[in-house]
Amino acid sequence: MILVIDALNRDRFESVIDDMFKLRARVFHDRLGWEVSVQDGRERDMFDSLDPVYLVALDEAYNVVGCNRMLQTTGPHMLTDVFQDILMGEPPLRSVTVWENTRFCIDTERLKRPEATRSVSYTACELMAGIAEYAYESGITDVISVVDPAMDRILKRCDNAPYGYLGQTVQMGKTKALAALSDITEERIARIRNFAGITGTIFADEDETAEALALRDSEEMMPPELRAYCDEQIAAATTEHEKNAAIRLK
Repeated sequence: MILVIDALNRDRFESVIDDMFKLRARVFHDRLGWEVSVQDGRERDMFDSLDPVYLVALDEAYNVVGCNRMLQTTGPHMLTDVFQDILMGEPPLRSVTVWENTRFCIDTERLKRPEATRSVSYTACELMAGIAEYAYESGITDVISVVDPAMDRILKRCDNAPYGYLGQTVQMGKTKALAALSDITEERIARIRNFAGITGTIFADEDETAEALALRDSEEMMPPELRAYCDEQIAAATTEHEKNAAIRLK
């Protein structure tokens, strides 16, 4: 499921944002070797102070398993303020209906654990579909994605190929960066969904998510003996009714 976080609800999901910054540090700094700023194990930059929109992929236990960041192109954004070399001196695109998508990443380590219930591919497609659907519903017509060549190949493999590119490809740490253009249409959304077999709504309900996170946080403060007892009751349940009752008790 995809949780949309913006300036209006950010205060409700600070723990999710913190986990997102940690994931970004592991992916962009540790794995890809990008020249990004990491402090206390969290990757942030100046654009995170501009009230961007975050789309965060959560698993069934409300762990962060993917994320991306969207910014309007009418103000500061990475393509014009960090990756100017991509544009080769050409003026940047600036429009209220053209937004920039950056910091797309997936927690491949968590999703490859034996207990994971979803795959890396499905989570990536769900996040892509979330980006396209959020943009479509918000009146955004085009999205610029600053990606590396590997991500560009993933976009094409998921039937979400860009319709064009801006400027040139430039070196960024251990990899390269390029600017891909995607039109936001019902057809694109349908292609992504069909490829991954996504049905129904993919967006998380804010209130339900906030409540679940609060319960999870309170559970983490439970004495170990009480947590073990509750887990035993859940494991011993023989019917769905008993299991749900044990979960509520916990």
